[in-house]
Amino acid sequence: MPCPHQPPPLAPAAFDHGDPAFLADPYPVYAALREAGRVLHYAPSGQWLVPHHADVSALLRDRRLGRSYQHRYTHEEFGRTPPPRAHAPFHELNDLGMLELEPPDHTRIRRLVSHAFTPRTVEALRPYVTGLARDLADALAERGGGDLLTEVAEPLPVAVIAELLGVPKADRPLLRPWSAAICAMYELNPSEETARRAVAASAEFSAYLRALIADRARRPGDDLVSALVAAREAGDRLSEAEIVATCALLLNAGHEATVGATVNGWHALLTHPDQLAALRADHGLVPTAVEELLRYDTPLQLFERWVLDDIEIGGVTIPRGEELALLFGSANHDPAVFAEPHRLDLTRPAVPHVSFSAGIHYCVGAPLARLELTASLAALLDRAPGLHLAGEARRRPNFVMRGFAELPVGV
Repeated sequence: MPCPHQPPPLAPAAFDHGDPAFLADPYPVYAALREAGRVLHYAPSGQWLVPHHADVSALLRDRRLGRSYQHRYTHEEFGRTPPPRAHAPFHELNDLGMLELEPPDHTRIRRLVSHAFTPRTVEALRPYVTGLARDLADALAERGGGDLLTEVAEPLPVAVIAELLGVPKADRPLLRPWSAAICAMYELNPSEETARRAVAASAEFSAYLRALIADRARRPGDDLVSALVAAREAGDRLSEAEIVATCALLLNAGHEATVGATVNGWHALLTHPDQLAALRADHGLVPTAVEELLRYDTPLQLFERWVLDDIEIGGVTIPRGEELALLFGSANHDPAVFAEPHRLDLTRPAVPHVSFSAGIHYCVGAPLARLELTASLAALLDRAPGLHLAGEARRRPNFVMRGFAELPVGV
């Protein structure tokens, strides 16, 4: 906390991560946050909110911060309470994923995983991704519409990341429920019931992945799980627990944000008919449209960092042991960077959004996510040119992972 004689700058009362009105449209509140300061304390979660693009972008690269602190400090040294023992299955799965690690472990695991996401590797997936996107769009059109979430947005990235990892088709329906239960723990102040479901899903997911790893050790294939097993057996420092955590992270992160980006993006298009008409008239806008849609309604609204060494932001000293909440959604609507940020503009040039993070934790799967989003958008424009809302679009009651529970459409 800052000097005890000076009260900390506080987040405006309108910032309330449990308020349905805020969850429906957080962007006006973000504008108030940016006006209020560069860093603001939010008592309900005990975090410091960072709303400006320049600060978010810089802090994502600042090595005085970390996704974890346990590479340098014990929980006690850092002034934090260890997680309950009952939550161990979740933390054993989550905390060894490279998203939660810092160098040198992060560097070692990311080096092995990054081979699966090179431009050449992703380009080789293009025929599979575009073909699947067209099949899903065709099926939606043949049915006369349906729920865009469950019929297009979810199946595409789940199938692609499962194909990349080598998860058998018969097992893929298991992935989304496990992922949803685990990712609910990333919301602010998750309930004990949320934790219970996440722990159960983590235990089941871990057992499944250990069995898959054992199978690939006996019968290697042309997939990422086999490659990680081969790297371990060739002497690379990669434990079974690390392979399990890495696969879980790739399966979860490899589709959760893409699902959110797809439904958020289509909801934005369907509620901005002028922009949708321009896109229908010129499919060449699809690549820039994807970037603008990622900016306009960001699927991951917040990314956290621990303060490993005292840091000063806008004249406020934040000591070691505190936690920053970097507000991606606010940064992506910062008028210092984006002209008229509240306006959806599919021709907006060079969109420097932070939706894929930055620094060493920049999303390793960003090239694949862009391919999936581009293929899905193009397929629906082509196969369902009359796509329109056919009922109420229901948002999930989430803040961090922003998305919809249902997006009914007609064709």
